[in-house]
Amino acid sequence: MPQIQLTPAQRKAHRSDAHHLDPVVHIGNDGLTAAVRKETDAALKAHGLIKIRVLNDDRAAREAMLATLADELDAAPIQHIGKLLVLWRPVPEKARAVDEDRMPGPKDVKVLKFSKRGGQRPEVKVVRVLGNQRLTPGGQIKRAKVRKKSVKKTQG
Repeated sequence: MPQIQLTPAQRKAHRSDAHHLDPVVHIGNDGLTAAVRKETDAALKAHGLIKIRVLNDDRAAREAMLATLADELDAAPIQHIGKLLVLWRPVPEKARAVDEDRMPGPKDVKVLKFSKRGGQRPEVKVVRVLGNQRLTPGGQIKRAKVRKKSVKKTQG
C-alpha cells in the first residue's frame, strides 16, 4: 500500500496537533516486530494521529522505520524529531446500526426555583426526566398519557 501524500500546509497542521500528544507506541531494541506493527495499526485506527518513541540510537534506522511503517500501514509520515516519530492516517467512519424502535433515554435537567425576594440566589434542583415524561414550566414532571387506540382500526 502506498503512503499518503500531504501538502506542506497539511503536514504543518498535523505537526501542531501532535505537539501535545504523548507517545502511544514504543519501539524497543528488537525493532519493527509484528506486534509493533499491529499496535501501531490499532493506534492509528483509534486516534488517527500518533506519536511513536524509538529506543534505537541510529538515526538512519529510525528514518527507515518511519518510512516502513508509513508504507505498510497506509499512513502519512508527519515528523521525525529526535527519537519521536509522528504518523497520521484518517480515522475510518464507524458504522452505526440505526434502531428504529429505540426510545429516548433519560436526561438530567436543572430546574431553577427563584425566590420571591430578589436578592437571593435561585434554588437549583437536578431532575431526571425519562423518555415518557415531560417537564412543565413550573418544574414538575408529568407522565405522558396513554393514547387510546381506535376501536375501528383494530376491527379491520
